[in-house]
Amino acid sequence: MQVSEHDERTALDLDVSKVDLLLDVDDKPEFGKGLLLSFQHVFAMFGATILVPLILNMPVSVALFASGVGTLIYQVATNFKVPVYLGSSFAYISAMAVAIKALDGNVSAAQTGILFVGLIYVLIASLVKVVGTKWIDTLLPPIVIGPMIIIIGLGLANSAVTNAGFVVDGDWKQMLAAIITFLIAAFVNTNGKGFIKIIPFLIAIIGGYVASIFLGLVDFTPVLEAAWFELPGFVLPFKTGVFKSFELYFGPEMLAILPIAIVTVAEHIGDHTVLSQICGRQFLKDPGLNRTLIGDGVATAVSALLGGPANTTYGENTGVVGMTRIASVSVIRNAAFIAIAFSFFGKFTALISTIPNAVLGGMSILLYGVIASNGLKVLIEKRVDFGQVRNLIIASSMLVLGLGGAVLNLGALTLSGTALSAIVGVVMNLILPKADR
Repeated sequence: MQVSEHDERTALDLDVSKVDLLLDVDDKPEFGKGLLLSFQHVFAMFGATILVPLILNMPVSVALFASGVGTLIYQVATNFKVPVYLGSSFAYISAMAVAIKALDGNVSAAQTGILFVGLIYVLIASLVKVVGTKWIDTLLPPIVIGPMIIIIGLGLANSAVTNAGFVVDGDWKQMLAAIITFLIAAFVNTNGKGFIKIIPFLIAIIGGYVASIFLGLVDFTPVLEAAWFELPGFVLPFKTGVFKSFELYFGPEMLAILPIAIVTVAEHIGDHTVLSQICGRQFLKDPGLNRTLIGDGVATAVSALLGGPANTTYGENTGVVGMTRIASVSVIRNAAFIAIAFSFFGKFTALISTIPNAVLGGMSILLYGVIASNGLKVLIEKRVDFGQVRNLIIASSMLVLGLGGAVLNLGALTLSGTALSAIVGVVMNLILPKADR
């Protein structure tokens, strides 16, 4: 999940050249070969897509279902022109976790917030269609995006460490499982080759899980009791008598989620920029940024209405396209159908639910650190000049407010964490004078 090396304006004016693809966007592989290629995309997104609901204690089956359906919605919105897969977004974990905790485990604030994030995407898409895109670059320069990504990553550091068992009087078995998971993920990331290298978190989960079995940290009772076929555990905004439900909630916990859309819109643009270069096409012009945003936004809104996390374009799958030189939308579409099928496999989703917190914590230590490091990467690659006092002020104020637990009460509205720092960064970037060049 990375922000592109190019800013938004450059992204829309890419000088793409003809690239050597084995299968272009409109090509379709043979059935057998295509099925294997689709499974490869499923494996690429799988570790990250299931990790988000596991961290938030949400149904894995819903995340898989929403991932597949969301990808299909995106493909329809973009006229099947872009080989993008949508998976669970990490950017909203912190704000969603805070919202769920504030309501004592009730997901109403979190799901309403994600629903409106999707609507914000649609609103931005409408603005892009009417007035163009230059205003986005004005609001979201690297000096704002970089610190925001750092805050998103480090904001959950305490949760990762706690899950890993590194606390006072912590269980040595949990710590050992976390360490094993962490080391596997780190080793595969640095030494893995080919396909193995793009699924380090999935391999780490498997390795940590096996170690946890020997350490006695796994209870297989849920797997034995689960049915082979089972409906996903949807959480709907109305009562059905079959599925759990939530109510639309418009309190401060919900509102605090919305500003994070600033980051994920920038991520959306970045991923499409990279994919345009890989495929030698101008995806941000054809089908256009407005269509890609609508696809992403509607997919996220639908996921929220089903009780799932926010969706986002997956850099992991973009990496698969680049590595294999297979840009076929048909392959992506079939991967979405496979993900949907997995969501109905009861014993499979039950098995996922038995993964110990220690395994998730060990992986999260690396994952959240990588997210934060990507924020530093943005600042470095964009050559943000910290010799300019305005840049120091913007970055430092955002980091301290975002990581220091700052809270601002404005009557019925309460801003804190990532949301508060995002708003402060955008406002300060607009009002502080820029140095003369």
